[in-house]
Amino acid sequence: MWFDYLAILLDSRKAEGMSFTIDLVTPDTGETYVIERSNATLTSIPGFQAPDPELAVTINRSDLEAVMMRKETLASQAAAGRAKLDGDAKVLDQLMSCLVHFDPAFEIIPGALAAAPAVEP
Repeated sequence: MWFDYLAILLDSRKAEGMSFTIDLVTPDTGETYVIERSNATLTSIPGFQAPDPELAVTINRSDLEAVMMRKETLASQAAAGRAKLDGDAKVLDQLMSCLVHFDPAFEIIPGALAAAPAVEP
């Protein structure tokens, strides 16, 4: 689900023309993923590995969870020896440059908050 969340955060205008493939392996759980950035989208496929990825990431699931919670980065995990990055690590910078952060309390229907009646305590 984390990869789906990253795909939601991807700004397709910023990602236009970028393409790369990342293999992710979590040896402690035996999970594998291929993450592909192409056609201004981010796709992840569990249980697969690309034959020639630009980057291969090996990290234990518990260490990946710190990245998911934004307490660590993959680069800091690699620097600490908790992750192994094989290939072009600049791919991570490309991915991060395309992500946007939005307010999860955004208006689903524009103007709805302004039209909502005031609630008295």
